[in-house]
Amino acid sequence: MPKPRGENGEKNLISSRLKQLRERSGLSQRALAYQFQLIGIDMDKNVITRIETNKRYVTDIELKAIATIFNVSYDYLIDGK
Repeated sequence: MPKPRGENGEKNLISSRLKQLRERSGLSQRALAYQFQLIGIDMDKNVITRIETNKRYVTDIELKAIATIFNVSYDYLIDGK
């Protein structure tokens, strides 16, 4: 069974918003990975690269962590609202 993809074949809906949030916060991918590790999520720079370039799916646990780190809603991450 094929894995689900967005309308344009993307593996996640948050790639561009994650990159924007990270850059607006002045964080490198490595610094963001460290923020994840501080809250108990094992994520490294390579995983963030793959999410931002739409080459990796994002779990619900990771989505919650991203919302927490950047203090944004799930709606914003998914729909930009």
